[in-house]
Amino acid sequence: MDEELHSLSRRLIELRIEHADLDGLIDAVAQTLPLDELQLRRLKKRRLALRDQITRLEIACDPDEPA
Repeated sequence: MDEELHSLSRRLIELRIEHADLDGLIDAVAQTLPLDELQLRRLKKRRLALRDQITRLEIACDPDEPA
């Protein structure tokens, strides 16, 4: 069980780093001219998917709260 939580925590850190990297990339692409709207849309969609994965892992890592 502890090993599983450690693995989930590690994956969560990796996803957060990837999400932050995408933020920087999205900012860079948004600054370039001519603006590649398709690439920007794809990057934002990927960032949103990462945010969803992060949220699911955060829920999985948190212990159930007593009723």
